Amino acid sequence: MAEALTLHEDPRSGNCYKIRLTAALLGLPLATRSYDIMKGETRTPEFLATVNANGRIPVLQVGHGAEARFLPESNAACWYLAHGSALVPTDRFAQADMLRWMFFEQYSHEPNIATLRFWLRFVGEARLSAEQRAQIMPKRMAGAAALELMDRHLADHAFFCGKAASLADIALYPYTHLAEEGGFGLGQHAHIGRWIAAIEALPGFVPMD
Repeated sequence: MAEALTLHEDPRSGNCYKIRLTAALLGLPLATRSYDIMKGETRTPEFLATVNANGRIPVLQVGHGAEARFLPESNAACWYLAHGSALVPTDRFAQADMLRWMFFEQYSHEPNIATLRFWLRFVGEARLSAEQRAQIMPKRMAGAAALELMDRHLADHAFFCGKAASLADIALYPYTHLAEEGGFGLGQHAHIGRWIAAIEALPGFVPMD
């Protein structure tokens, strides 16, 4: 891939990190431009007009200048980078199974585990709204259920899809390995612990900043 690649990110975000991790595992040069979402830096008129009208990161920029294209949504960006690589299985069913876990990450995993991490570590429970505080327990229960499902699956599988790491693993790793920052215990999930170690042993792995 000869295109110039730039990641618009907040380095504290696991969704941003998964794109950096994908690029690192594939040996792809990736420039970064950092924003502080706590300061509203992705809500400026310039950002909304040129990077993402939805005011969110990550966004993968492909190319420069007038020819630049912008791809929001972390899993879409990972797919763009990894298309045709070993991180995407060649078997049709395996590809669909990989996407199943990537959808699970965005629907059942990230909204609970990542949200509680953000609320508790960066916002602070004392500054949460009454509505947010009311959601803590439901999100804790849903996040715990997601981790339990993952652990049961990993009891019989080295990785989430097939015998090698795929984008399913890359999507799930960032907020799973940070789950304790959201108040989730990982000590009782031995299979997740083994899987985390396997991801961190992959050639080209880079830790989160």
